[in-house]
Amino acid sequence: MNEAIIINKEKGYTSRDVVNKLNKILNTKKIGHTGTLDPLATGVLVCLVNKYTKLVDIITSEDKEYVAEIKLGIKTDTLDITGQIIKEAKVPSLKKEDIVKVLKSFIGLYEETVPLYSAVSINGKRLYDYARKGIEITLPKRDVVIKDIELLDYCDDLIKFRVIVSKGTYIRSLIESICEKLNVIGTMNNLTRTKQGNFKIENSYTLSDIAKGDYKSLKIEDLINLEKIELDKILEKKVKNGNVIELNKEGYILFAKENEEIALYHFQNKQGKLVILGEFSK
Repeated sequence: MNEAIIINKEKGYTSRDVVNKLNKILNTKKIGHTGTLDPLATGVLVCLVNKYTKLVDIITSEDKEYVAEIKLGIKTDTLDITGQIIKEAKVPSLKKEDIVKVLKSFIGLYEETVPLYSAVSINGKRLYDYARKGIEITLPKRDVVIKDIELLDYCDDLIKFRVIVSKGTYIRSLIESICEKLNVIGTMNNLTRTKQGNFKIENSYTLSDIAKGDYKSLKIEDLINLEKIELDKILEKKVKNGNVIELNKEGYILFAKENEEIALYHFQNKQGKLVILGEFSK
């Protein structure tokens, strides 16, 4: 069965752990997720089953919303609370208005330094492999976009904020940059992904829910904006063969036959190219 499931990932699991458990629960090997969450993090993890895995790149590109917490006074090697403490300092008293000002200064294009403990590859090796072997390497930088950010709470040594970011944003790196602007040291204490695209945490399910069958899966029209077209005999053969199709259309088109999903195409300049193979409902 092709479906999408919005998982509420629990703390302590890697995203791969979640997929492995779903493999067993759903008795299928082909499952992909649409954006890695660290073991510390919780929240929305969109999982795609069987031929829906071909939608991974589309869903992964959606903006993500997080609620994050900074613990002031310590810095770790991993930039989160699970790492080894490499620096400690007295926590200064901050003014809320200064915190708000600093947070708002990040809205827009932001040059991110990729964390050393991450899965980004340099010269064929993951950065975390370099870290574990103690090999020094220049960390890559890349541009991401901070769409919105707001202070939720500040008390003693904890700062809690909400942020909406583009694909590829590491909240651990953002927190490090926030702390630098505040002239303090701090590390990520908690992180929850509350939304990815249109998928909200309140509409997600735990692995326990899935195991009990207490969940609602999503179909392709729930995942992306598209137009649905019933196939005629002329189009049917072309679609099932994966041919390029000319139509006066733009965007994603789902071709169906008697309400059965057959293939998804992406149309640009009236030319449609196959996204998911013909007869993907089978």
